[in-house]
Amino acid sequence: MTMSRALCRPRCTQPPKNVPSSGQRQIMRPKEKVVLVMGATGCGKTRLSIDLASCFPSEIINSDKIQVYEGLDVVTNKVTKEEQRGIPHHLLGTQNPNTEFTASDFCDMASHAIQSITDRHKLPIIVGGSNSYIEALVDKFGSRYDWCCLWVDVSMPVLHSYVAQRVDEMVDGGMVKELRPFFNPNGDYSRGIRKAIGVAEFDAYFRREACSSNETRVRLLQEAVRDVKRNTCQLACKQLGRIHRLRSVKGWNIHRVSATPVFQKRGHEANETWNSMVAQPCTSVVSQFLYNANVVSRSRVSPSLQQN
Repeated sequence: MTMSRALCRPRCTQPPKNVPSSGQRQIMRPKEKVVLVMGATGCGKTRLSIDLASCFPSEIINSDKIQVYEGLDVVTNKVTKEEQRGIPHHLLGTQNPNTEFTASDFCDMASHAIQSITDRHKLPIIVGGSNSYIEALVDKFGSRYDWCCLWVDVSMPVLHSYVAQRVDEMVDGGMVKELRPFFNPNGDYSRGIRKAIGVAEFDAYFRREACSSNETRVRLLQEAVRDVKRNTCQLACKQLGRIHRLRSVKGWNIHRVSATPVFQKRGHEANETWNSMVAQPCTSVVSQFLYNANVVSRSRVSPSLQQN
C-alpha cells in the first residue's frame, strides 16, 4: 500500500511564548506532543501506528500488556521486524515472561521512553489494546503532554469474523508448537505471559494428548481453538467498552475512524480502502495536532472521521 505524502512533513516545534508573571517576562515552552492509537484487538492499530510513524519522524511505544513479554510471537500477534519498517519500537517483547509487568511498571517505563523520544525531537506514538495501561499513563503523566487519541473502530460482527479467521491462520503458523513449552500441569495462568489468550485454553489439549486417541486429540484441538476465538472476541468487546467509558465518562477527546469497510474487502481493494478511509484521515488529524492544535480541539470527533 502506498500512502499519500501530501500531509507528511517533518515535525516542527512551536516557538516559546513569553507570558508576563509578577512583573517579569517568563518563557513558557509548549508541551511535547504524544499520539495514542486505540482500538479492539485485530482492528489495525499496529498498521496505523506504522503508517503514521512512516509519515512523521516518530518512534512507537507498545502498550499491549501481553506483547510486552518476550516470547509467544505468533500467539500474541507481535509485529514482525519486516512489518516494523525500521521504525524503533519500545516495550515490545522486552520483559521476562515469568515476571508480572504491572500498570505501574508500564507507566514508569513508557514515561522514560516518551522523554527519550521527545529529547530526540521525535513524536512518541503509543499503540496497544490495554486501555487500562493507557488510562493509567494519561492519569499519571497527562498534564505534562498534549495528547491526540485515535480510535480505529470496526463493527463487532465483522471484527469477530476476522478474529476467527486470524486464529485459524495462527494455528497454521505454528501456534500449537509455540504454546507447548509454556504448558505446565501446575502452571499459574494468572501471571506473566501465561495470561495470554491461548495458554490456558490449550491446557486440556496438552494435558490429555499423550494418552488420547487421534479422534480425541482432534476434538480437543478443535475445542481449544474454539475457546481461543471466543475469548478473543470477548476481549474485543471489553476493550470497546473501555474506550466508550474513556470517551463518555472521563471525557477523553478521541477521534474515531471506522475501518469496517476495509475488512469487507480483499487484496488491493482493501489496501486502497485502508489508505482512503483510515490512513489518510488519521494522518490529517495528526498533522493538525502537530502544526495547528486548535483545529483538533474544536470538536470531540473530527467530521472527516465520522464514517460508519
